[in-house]
Amino acid sequence: MNITELERALRQLRLGGIAAVLETRLRQAQAEPMAPIDLLSCLVSDELTRRSDRLLERRRKEAGFRDAHRTLDNFDFAFNPKMNRSLVFDLAACRFIDQREDALFLGPGGTGKSHLAQAIGQAAILQGHRVLYRETHVLLEELADAVADGTRNQYMTAIATAPLLIIDDFGMRKLPLTAAEDLLEIVMRRYERASTLLTSNRPVEDWGKLLGDTAAVSAMLDRLLHHGHVLKCGPKSWRTKSAVAQ
Repeated sequence: MNITELERALRQLRLGGIAAVLETRLRQAQAEPMAPIDLLSCLVSDELTRRSDRLLERRRKEAGFRDAHRTLDNFDFAFNPKMNRSLVFDLAACRFIDQREDALFLGPGGTGKSHLAQAIGQAAILQGHRVLYRETHVLLEELADAVADGTRNQYMTAIATAPLLIIDDFGMRKLPLTAAEDLLEIVMRRYERASTLLTSNRPVEDWGKLLGDTAAVSAMLDRLLHHGHVLKCGPKSWRTKSAVAQ
């Protein structure tokens, strides 16, 4: 079996990581030289690295982040120095996901809530967790579409079982009349089973008026705050700063 045939066989065995570097590694083994076990170790390591990279890529795509490059590395904590950065890094360590706890990020628009939420989502993926990110209005639109095409149960199951669900920008847009019931159902399905991170530019005292259902909001907050971490963002807005600078 020559190299071409061997590469083809490796791909048939779904060992594309080894197939991609086989010729290079064989040349390395001849040049150094390498013991057979060292060559085999390198090839296996290459395969594992490729599989890990592909898994991360799939999970980032599945998450559906709005801003795929938001990380803690490119967040300016100095802009709002009173923000509880210890809590941010504790959440990024993802212990709250392992313990099925929740988080609320509250503050005015432009204060970094979405950035931090997506950064924590990225950190969770790196630590092996599945993540779903949805803006609130998109989540409810997808649910309405699922109702229309008869797949509501499947959609709700997918939403309910993600280890981390990020619901972003709650309060930014007018929501449908069923929003209170739908959001309460999602929170109840996930309560103590999976972690929910919700961001909002509206204080929790306004949520009842926003959704038009004080009882549903009280039930939702009761569950989110029972094992919840609250991060207050702001008060200064990045977008306001940028607009003034221009």
